Amino acid sequence: MENTTPKGERIAKVIARAGRASRREAERMIEEGRVTVNGKTIDRAALNVTDKDKITVDGTPLEAPEEPRLWLYHKPTGLVTTTRDEQGRPTIYDDLPEDLPRVMSVGRLDLNSEGLLLLTNDGGIKRKLELPSTGWLRKYRVRVNGRPTDDMLKPLRDGIEVDGQKFQPMQVSLDRQQGANAWLTVGLREGKNREIRRAMTDIGLTVNRLIRVSYGPFQLGQMKQGEVQEVRRKILRDQLGLDAEKPTGTAKPSRPPKRNVTRRRPPKKG
Repeated sequence: MENTTPKGERIAKVIARAGRASRREAERMIEEGRVTVNGKTIDRAALNVTDKDKITVDGTPLEAPEEPRLWLYHKPTGLVTTTRDEQGRPTIYDDLPEDLPRVMSVGRLDLNSEGLLLLTNDGGIKRKLELPSTGWLRKYRVRVNGRPTDDMLKPLRDGIEVDGQKFQPMQVSLDRQQGANAWLTVGLREGKNREIRRAMTDIGLTVNRLIRVSYGPFQLGQMKQGEVQEVRRKILRDQLGLDAEKPTGTAKPSRPPKRNVTRRRPPKKG
């Protein structure tokens, strides 16, 4: 029987691999009529394309996918993890080095949270790292106001429900009591929106500092606030199996990418 499966890849996946948007964002762009294929505007994502098709997004030709890359970024507090903010607040993209290519964040850290944030130019990597099935442990150092005990923390370890939303069991350890505050180490495998803050509030503790120190095998280490470091290609290959998922049509780079890109935020005025 003849195979009638269309050649190529779904267009949203191709747009994501080119680093223009996540796959979900690309699907929304298509529905909004912002994508053309061979000069024709499309309005459905159920379309396969090949290297021979000419694609534009918002009138700009889609470039061939770059080599998949991943960066570690030490996000400071006071920045939102979006490209634009309706309230005009500063974003992480205002803080990143100018020579960094177009990147997307892997998940988010809220305005008042700090620490390790992963950035990538590849939509496939973003999706893979965000999938709950990946199951990578994310660790946080959490300072709370209060005097937590093992009995108080037990619901977090068992799995707690807050406002009708079930949270998976957390790894929680009490590191030290420091006056009216205590430092905890918290591990999650599936982070929901403001999960740690909401869970702590539910058991009578108030989070006043939250620092993500690791995401799977990737560590914050001694990185300074605002600093960016690129993950070596070999580590990406070993951790994510990228050789089996090379982006379609990727040209060989003329030279290897810089290993590290660093930048500190300028001191605040006043």
